Amino acid sequence: MLLQLTFLLLMIGSLVALFMYFRRRSEGSMASPESGTLYVTGVSPRPDATGEQYVTLAGHISSPTLVAHEVYGRFAWDVNQWPSPGDQIPVVYPAGKPDHWQIGHPGARPYLGSSRRDQPGNGPQEGKQL
Repeated sequence: MLLQLTFLLLMIGSLVALFMYFRRRSEGSMASPESGTLYVTGVSPRPDATGEQYVTLAGHISSPTLVAHEVYGRFAWDVNQWPSPGDQIPVVYPAGKPDHWQIGHPGARPYLGSSRRDQPGNGPQEGKQL
């Protein structure tokens, strides 16, 4: 009887933990993202290599609800579309969390790269842009 009760409590605990995991995970997604513009103030030097190379961007995000929030991030970026200071790049971020911004530029991919191009709202979280 004690073994059955222990097993039942373990199963209930596992289900609760699984439920909490998926609930927290869905809260982290951008159900209602805010759009803004990244004004680029700093860019790592363009490499001589071709194809995708790493770029570090610094700048500030502005949107209707946000004024000049400073951010930076690192991306795999197509050298033929290399950004420069003064560029204005569309970004999205979860409401009230501009430090978790995601870039919406066709030349960018997440830090460490991936096999798909990002669309606005589907940007990287792996690299944790801040």
